[in-house]
Amino acid sequence: MYALPPAPAPAPRRQVFVGTALACAATTALVGGMLALWMRFREVAINGPDHRWIPEDVKVPMVAANVMLIALVPLCIFGQWAVYAAKRDDQTHAGLALGLTGLMGISFINAQAYIWAEMKVPADAGAYGSLFYAVTGVTLVLAIIGVMFSGVVAFRYLGGRSADRELVSAHALYWYTFSALFSVLWLVVYVTK
Repeated sequence: MYALPPAPAPAPRRQVFVGTALACAATTALVGGMLALWMRFREVAINGPDHRWIPEDVKVPMVAANVMLIALVPLCIFGQWAVYAAKRDDQTHAGLALGLTGLMGISFINAQAYIWAEMKVPADAGAYGSLFYAVTGVTLVLAIIGVMFSGVVAFRYLGGRSADRELVSAHALYWYTFSALFSVLWLVVYVTK
């Protein structure tokens, strides 16, 4: 008899990408709130009797801080390269881009550890010490999460799920958000002092 044509395929839901976008929005709110606290405590300290925010014996190693900022540029480029290669089913270049993204994330973590070792700020040295480790510690945790995200994406994509391009796009979105957040943090914490 007569048969109806099959129904169209349902639209992709992009659950991983939307979930990553929501997590990035929450991370932005967290870091933004911490930076607002930083600026508030800094203003109180500068307007106080000492007129100082940073303790006298603390020197910020700006070379390492600038290296962290500069590392964000290739990190974003490699993340987008992975998306570009995944859309073209080029597993070799996608794997290389994901590996380089993870490597740049590890270099970011190394630079932050160097800054902590060089500054030697006591965590109990008042508002500056506790807020410095809180803000930069959250950033370090976000970088570690990003490196783990790069590893998971690489294993999933290179392990045979090459049709899962949404995960690669979510990975790039995470690193874009991280780069924007750290750029603001770099200006507030390391430059304005």
